[in-house]
Amino acid sequence: MSVSVSLWCEEEVRGQQGQGAQQGQARGHSQLRAPWDPSVSGQRIIQRLLQVEERYLPSALYVALIQRDPERREELAKWAMEVCCERGCDETVFPLSVSMLDCFLSASLSLPVSPYCLAAACILIYSFLHFQNSVCDNMEMERVILATLRWDVAAVTAQDFIPHFLPPVGERKDGKTDTEEFFSTLRRHSDTLVAMCVCDYRFLGAPPSLVAAAALNSALRGLGNKGPGHLGHMSATLAELCQTDLVSMVLQCYSELIEAALKQRLRGGLQDSAMEKDGEIEDERAGTPTDMREIDF
Repeated sequence: MSVSVSLWCEEEVRGQQGQGAQQGQARGHSQLRAPWDPSVSGQRIIQRLLQVEERYLPSALYVALIQRDPERREELAKWAMEVCCERGCDETVFPLSVSMLDCFLSASLSLPVSPYCLAAACILIYSFLHFQNSVCDNMEMERVILATLRWDVAAVTAQDFIPHFLPPVGERKDGKTDTEEFFSTLRRHSDTLVAMCVCDYRFLGAPPSLVAAAALNSALRGLGNKGPGHLGHMSATLAELCQTDLVSMVLQCYSELIEAALKQRLRGGLQDSAMEKDGEIEDERAGTPTDMREIDF
């Protein structure tokens, strides 16, 4: 696999040198990022994101249909996550791909013959990856998706809000700010919770800003190094940033929903590991009686 499309200015043109393909592939796995610019953060940017996020929410009809039978969508979302992790895609590719998947299904209200082809096409569109021997079905599905969405694919996800929510949340009542290590840990935990919400049908149709605020709130409580007063101050700050009526109650509800979903997944993971261990023990047991195995042929 080689990178054929990139937005980086320093990318070399393929074919100039014999090692161009290998260098392009190496750059595909390294996440090059511009340094954080404080001038593109703050209340003005948050307000703009809040205005844009409503345009990419799925329809109420699609949400109702998915809630009746959520297994297929959850299966596709988990498969997309596994592919993104295996291929080393940027952390933004997975939520954007699932958002495009939901937007396409919301607009068409019909599942294609190959749902995994649809999910793969969404991943390829956002990851800018191109296989040398591309499958014609994937390329055709990409055209169908882009035509259906009219090339309006610059969706807003919960991960777009997290870096803008972090600085206000990190401000303490005494005027001091938390350490860089705390911000890094909080960001990792929040990204993990957001990825879990993307796969969970119960958060389908929720505004990304609310999901991001609830994930941050749950991550803060999960870290356990803040007092009740400080946690209340941070929750109030997040509620104010979301700028929604009754957002404090809704934020608390979604935070509890995230924590319940996390506990459910952890219990499911422990049960799966226990079942796998029991299966290994069962395989190791002899199917032949012990005395029969002691015979010297």
